[in-house]
Amino acid sequence: MRIAPLDDAEVELSLLSPRAREDSESSSETLYEELDIDEENVKPVLKDRPATWKEKKGMILLTCLFLSQGVPLGLVTGSLPFLLRSRLTYSQLATFSLSVYPYSLKLLWSPLVDALYFPSIGRRKSWLMPLQLLSGTIMLILSFYGDHMVDNAVDYLYTLTAAFTFLIMAVATQDIAVDGWALTLLSERHKSYIPTCQTIGLSTGSLLSYTGFLALNSETFAAKHGIPRLTLGAYCMFCAMLSYALTLWLLFEKEKDVVEEGDMSLKAIYVKMWEIMKFRHVQTLLILLLVAKIGFQADSAVSTLKMVEKGFSKEDLSLTVLISFPFQICGGWLAGRWSKGERPLRAWMHMYWPAFALVLLSTLTVYWFPHPPLPIAWYVFIIVQSIASSFVMTIQFGGMTAFHTRISDPVAGGTYMTLFATFNNLGLLWPRYFVLKAVDVFTVATCSVSAPSSTLDQLATPASCITKSEKAACTALGGTCDVQQDGYYVMSVVCLAVGIVLLIFFMIPTARRLQSIPPKEWRVRSS
Repeated sequence: MRIAPLDDAEVELSLLSPRAREDSESSSETLYEELDIDEENVKPVLKDRPATWKEKKGMILLTCLFLSQGVPLGLVTGSLPFLLRSRLTYSQLATFSLSVYPYSLKLLWSPLVDALYFPSIGRRKSWLMPLQLLSGTIMLILSFYGDHMVDNAVDYLYTLTAAFTFLIMAVATQDIAVDGWALTLLSERHKSYIPTCQTIGLSTGSLLSYTGFLALNSETFAAKHGIPRLTLGAYCMFCAMLSYALTLWLLFEKEKDVVEEGDMSLKAIYVKMWEIMKFRHVQTLLILLLVAKIGFQADSAVSTLKMVEKGFSKEDLSLTVLISFPFQICGGWLAGRWSKGERPLRAWMHMYWPAFALVLLSTLTVYWFPHPPLPIAWYVFIIVQSIASSFVMTIQFGGMTAFHTRISDPVAGGTYMTLFATFNNLGLLWPRYFVLKAVDVFTVATCSVSAPSSTLDQLATPASCITKSEKAACTALGGTCDVQQDGYYVMSVVCLAVGIVLLIFFMIPTARRLQSIPPKEWRVRSS
């Protein structure tokens, strides 16, 4: 049998109908996987073939599903901490930050999503449609009570935390199903664009909930432009309608069947997950993910809040994030291209040094931040810094996610992808609670009253001036809070130093070793 040259193969494929051409290409890709042919050396024609309409539609659907996750995540990690900061201490904010933890604990129930489903509906749609309905319903309830609870945050702290914990749990479970579906929605040669869809979707959703909502929620912004102020309740109502609309789309979307290899029962998937975690290189990757973001913790959790405390308005912050948004999209696209081939982690590794430099620059920016009004040069500088940070972090995120898609098994894709994504998220979240607590612990602030009017006032003067009640008591006595040591700078130095040491002696050597392991060595096949 003659193997057709490059040009002949192009002509032969072009003679087929679009549907037959898709089936031919899909079969060819499956054959290359089964024969374990090195695509980098062979470079078949189909590797450079553009995406079909079916794949493009799949990319759009993936992007919308990730967007529906980015909306609540943007609220919990972006807008709400800013709205609550004026009402809560950093320690109380640390309590609210626990609501994001289900997103990092989804590994515990990810096998349920892979094993339990209705065949008549589809493995992934069986979960996605009810979860979209659940998310929309939670948002609908919050639309009636959210504003009152935020205005009285001290009294409703645990209620708010519980409500958004349930919401994030629904979003986390949806993410398991989306990750698994992504591995079958796109062909092998276009899987490197899954992180691009994820970046665009999550970034757009976060943009709506962070930049868009903060700006439209501001009374100053609304008065300046002559528009009604967007309340938290109204925004939650919009998000609820968005979830219901996406549920309707999923209802008419056909899901591709995946051939199961061996036992795919719930017990078997939990066993498979345990078998995956027993691999030495998997354990090494999980440890890498847990420590990879320690160097960024103080910056990501506190820096922007500190600038707002020093007079950086929410409107200016919203505009800064909005301007950096296109560069996040560009970063996601570049990550998809740079992460192809045998070295998918090269983009992740190369971006660490500029990322650490930007963390140091961010800390110095907070230290030298001028009193309002903000000079135009400073404003431009903050925008450029935000653009650079967004670009670098997006490339790192895309590079690591591309590596996860490369080594994951499509059959139990939800479990594989969730295992890696869980530890990736844990690496971001587990230090945050302790960093926020440590900022208050290492902060030394006292109430200074120039001349107490009486001995009683002198006794009533609070020894510390950190919590909201202590600051209020100090102000009532006509005093001011003097900060002798800001715990933010202490934690910035600690986090950055630990991150640099880990990068040099552990992360870079480990990443190079891990990406040299063939994808088949990461998979467990059922007998």
